[in-house]
Amino acid sequence: MHSILTILLLSLFPLCASGQSVAAAMPEEIEPIEAPFAMPQLQRPTFPKRKAVVKKSRDIQRHIDRLAKQGGGTVVIPKGKWLTGRINLKSNICLQIDEGAELHFSGEVKDYLPAVACRNEGVDIYGPGAMIYADGAENIAVIGKGKLVAPQRDCELLDITMAGIPDAVQDIPLAGRVFDGSKPRAAFGFDAMEGKPERNANGRYYGTLCLPVFFGPMNCRNILLEGVTFTGSIFWNIVPVYCENIIIRGVTVESHGIARTDGIDIDSSRNALIEYTTLDCGDDCFTLKAGRGMDGLLKARPTENVVIRHCHAKRGAGGLTVGSETAAGIRNVYMYDVDIDESSYGIYFKTRRPRGGGGENLHFNNIRMKHPKRRAIYWDMLGSATYVGKLAERFNRDNDPKLTPFFRNIHFKDITVSETKEFAKAIGLPESPIEDVTFENIASPSNHDIILQDAGRFSITWKE
Repeated sequence: MHSILTILLLSLFPLCASGQSVAAAMPEEIEPIEAPFAMPQLQRPTFPKRKAVVKKSRDIQRHIDRLAKQGGGTVVIPKGKWLTGRINLKSNICLQIDEGAELHFSGEVKDYLPAVACRNEGVDIYGPGAMIYADGAENIAVIGKGKLVAPQRDCELLDITMAGIPDAVQDIPLAGRVFDGSKPRAAFGFDAMEGKPERNANGRYYGTLCLPVFFGPMNCRNILLEGVTFTGSIFWNIVPVYCENIIIRGVTVESHGIARTDGIDIDSSRNALIEYTTLDCGDDCFTLKAGRGMDGLLKARPTENVVIRHCHAKRGAGGLTVGSETAAGIRNVYMYDVDIDESSYGIYFKTRRPRGGGGENLHFNNIRMKHPKRRAIYWDMLGSATYVGKLAERFNRDNDPKLTPFFRNIHFKDITVSETKEFAKAIGLPESPIEDVTFENIASPSNHDIILQDAGRFSITWKE
């Protein structure tokens, strides 16, 4: 039986300074990718020389469709303010948002219909999808120094959105999982919302819409996102799902203070490079996911081969978060030369008994944390009874063994933490302890507290 262990060591060491303006230091060419696992050298997608410059907002999708039929090209959004609904990228299309251009997205439900295949919080559904969406495309890009601007907070999209996808939705056949605000809550087995009529003033059913993410390609290959700024998001920002060969460079996300606004979620995707990117979020910053529960387990699409380097996580729930949707597994991750400022947790591993999967072969080198508010590094595999009921009890045995998650083979080196209430806490499961974790050359002058519950081999060396 693994018991609860508390380790307390105190000493003082000099600190490293946090980096600033990472995008300004970004070289034009992508530097060689090095990782402690086999990782391909990703290349920017290339596009035909055809070009179309937008003159009216309604021309954006028309130009994309026309160039796609011709074999591809670049659609340019010039300086100015432009209003649009969902944009559907096609193969061999580059969307260029020039400096001084602001692409403002509608907050009306009709502008994101019909419903499309997407994933929401780890569950496959049909819904609005994404503000910039693609499905099954190859060689796509969104580049430039312009801004993508989310709808205002009082928009119709938020008025009828669901608070989250319950686990019970996985019991509904995929064809019936249409969350576009057109069905009553009873259609999904939920009671009507207390204190509200079934429909709002716009005739839509309350609580039956899943929000669109900001940039959400599905089933795509060879993706480039470079230079642009995402601001004021109403939900998760950058979310490639079931994708391969992803490059995210010099991107800025500005969504601090707005709930449920993850920065980047790499979800059931492989071969991703994220560099010279700054995230300031209302929820997790850099996030790795792989589906939820039986839905994700049967899909069997892991997230693997991810390199995150030369980046800055300013504020958020987790600077880097693994989970909580981990069903198909998250493996082969290398994060290095990254600054994490004032997140609740610097690096956060979270999953639950019914979520399944887990994470392994995860490497973190040269990470500089500035005042993580709760603790620098945190594993939580039990969760809360609010969300998983009795499965949050430590010795509960009701979970399907196929959905018992794991965390193992995780390595930290050259980590600096300037100030924190607690250095690390690891809460595993009695039937699935957290295993094979190493800390090497760790500097945490303000606190060396480490609390372990249901953990196997942990080793640590503090910086001399």
